[in-house]
Amino acid sequence: MIKKNTAIYPGSFDPLTKGHQSIALRAASLFTHLIVAIGKNSDKHTMFPLEKRLEFIAKTFENVENISVVSYDGLTVDFCKQNKIDYIVRGIRSDRDWGVESSISVANKMLYPSIETVFLLTEQQYIGISSSVVRDILNNKGEVSAFLPEEVMRIMSYKSL
Repeated sequence: MIKKNTAIYPGSFDPLTKGHQSIALRAASLFTHLIVAIGKNSDKHTMFPLEKRLEFIAKTFENVENISVVSYDGLTVDFCKQNKIDYIVRGIRSDRDWGVESSISVANKMLYPSIETVFLLTEQQYIGISSSVVRDILNNKGEVSAFLPEEVMRIMSYKSL
């Protein structure tokens, strides 16, 4: 398979889940470089501060040579234009995800005609995992190790949130 260019996998990753990890690793096998990017959204209240989420991602993928992590302000498509990125990776868990993501994809294409969105279906074992479910479990002092990468669990266990 010929690997092509750079792709961005954007999200809030609050926190990074095993589902996110799976999508990123699969995308990294398709592209020369994958940027896992946290979009800053002042309207969104997160459980974990930006620095912690960046650390979750950096540690989880520290041994994957072609994955890097960044944060950015503004529209994802504007970040792509500024950095000459032609691919956006999105994970799809359900029909609902497809509806939302396909609409965003069309808008992005109108704003930046050379952008392509690559949809990866979530692996079956991760379909029920979402950051919001994990946050709810954490808020209720539940066990989340089945949902989070080992590196994220290690950071949460040994460092303050």
